[in-house]
Amino acid sequence: YIAPGGEEHLEVTGRTTLTCCLKPGSPINGHCPSVDRLFTSVARAAGPRAVGVILTGVGRDGAQGLLEMRQAGARTFAQDEASSVVYGMPRAAVELGAAEHQHSLARIGHAVVEATAKKT
Repeated sequence: YIAPGGEEHLEVTGRTTLTCCLKPGSPINGHCPSVDRLFTSVARAAGPRAVGVILTGVGRDGAQGLLEMRQAGARTFAQDEASSVVYGMPRAAVELGAAEHQHSLARIGHAVVEATAKKT
């Protein structure tokens, strides 16, 4: 799912059956939709069943939410500096201790598949 720009945030709800939904809200850290709000909702809904990834981007949006995912038992990944166009968002996540692992853009998909396979 891709969150549309505007005045709504993408969230994941549920416990057994997870659902994506749009919720109205003010910008968080200047962003709407906010990655932090999405990741926070994933931490609450899916906890250790989730895998979170933060890729190249400007700013800190997503770092706190990724940390909440990690604290809830999710596997978490960030794109490495060498393969990032802008290392802002991944760097913020790494500095917070939110990213369990860093990988190149070419490797990150494989790492997610491996993490998912180990969870099932």
